[in-house]
Amino acid sequence: MPVGTVKWNMSDRKPTNSGLPDTLLGRRKRLLGSAYRLFYDQPVHIVRGEGVWLFDADGKRYLDVYNNVPHVGHCHPQVVEAVCKQLQTLNTHTRYLHETVLDYAARLTAKFPAGLDIAMFACTGTEANELALRLARARTGASGMIVTENAYHGTSWAIAQITTTYGTSEKRADNIVTVPSPDSYRGPFAGDTHAADKYAACLENAIEELARHGHRPAAFIVDTIFANEGIPAVPPGYLAKAVKTVRDAGGLFVADEVQPGFGRLGSHFWGFEKHGVTPDIATMGKPMGNGYPVSAVVTSSEVVNAFQQHSHYFNTFAGTPVACAAASAVLDVIEAQGLQAHALETGRYLKDGLKELAANQPMIGDIRGSGMFIGIELVKDRASREPAVFETEKAINLLRENGVLIGSTGQFDNVLKIRPPVVFTRQNADLLLEKLSTALTAAGVESG
Repeated sequence: MPVGTVKWNMSDRKPTNSGLPDTLLGRRKRLLGSAYRLFYDQPVHIVRGEGVWLFDADGKRYLDVYNNVPHVGHCHPQVVEAVCKQLQTLNTHTRYLHETVLDYAARLTAKFPAGLDIAMFACTGTEANELALRLARARTGASGMIVTENAYHGTSWAIAQITTTYGTSEKRADNIVTVPSPDSYRGPFAGDTHAADKYAACLENAIEELARHGHRPAAFIVDTIFANEGIPAVPPGYLAKAVKTVRDAGGLFVADEVQPGFGRLGSHFWGFEKHGVTPDIATMGKPMGNGYPVSAVVTSSEVVNAFQQHSHYFNTFAGTPVACAAASAVLDVIEAQGLQAHALETGRYLKDGLKELAANQPMIGDIRGSGMFIGIELVKDRASREPAVFETEKAINLLRENGVLIGSTGQFDNVLKIRPPVVFTRQNADLLLEKLSTALTAAGVESG
């Protein structure tokens, strides 16, 4: 079925206004506490989703260019049906035999290079990354972890230790060291013809720092699109050089594919493929079940066997028949509708439109990314590249007011992050370009 022809059949679902925004905000603060955060100056009260659209309690429609979780579209009917059908039949765990988890594991590992033939399931990207770190420690006998600056990998205590994008009072352990994000636009070696070598050399410094604290490297973990680092254009060859340095020191390479995976980049099914590097361990989550909580680690039997000598793995809600039915339905949709190729073609169309827009929008300093994962870095001045922090926040809120939901990323939160469901079409791109032009003009005027 061609992209854009899926029938969600949800027109009979009428939104209901469950209360005034201030009432909801008050209840939320009282019941959920102050640690949670909301998007936008005027939070959105979303009541339903359909494809690339979200609808608020008043029936207003928003183009969703932020959410990568509903990978094949909000409430995709084929995924919904698969979940409901399996939930009516059986939902138990992996300590019983069941074909669904095995069939899905075979399909998933077939998407990976030879040797990565074992799938272990979890519920979230955080859990998958934590399991990956346990596997890496067991395989190497080491404890040191190397991560990039401004990275995000999850929310548990162990994974918060390797999440460097948010300020925290929790002291980072001395077995975790950071290296600069390989940013060709803004990083310390931006514009340098030897940037790949220089960024990769930072891994040698990191290994030496670990040694000073009595640690050897167990793993170097990166989100292969470097999403929270600002979706930078990575110097060609950087990741291969960095991974070789880590492997030469006895460590493993963990590819966090939670955000870039499942064909979103268009050119490749996984982000690590774009860099020409095969990981020792790969993790995935969020988009895998189109919002149903399922995640996975894919690795080799050698890694799992080393882990099994010291421990075992079980997770009650991981790899259930329902979770695997959801994940299998997502693969069905991706393959049947050619969504990887669609992401590539639509992403190129959108980037061409953004380049045309940049000719009349001086705040657009850089456009990068691939497929349905594009970053637009906003600057006050293209020569100085001073981050347009206020203007970015203003543009995001103006877009929200005009029916487009978008987010920001990067060290200074000045990179607009375009990451919609991969069923996003050219018509959706045209609407985004129109609304973005208006928002950037207004944000620029307000900044003075």
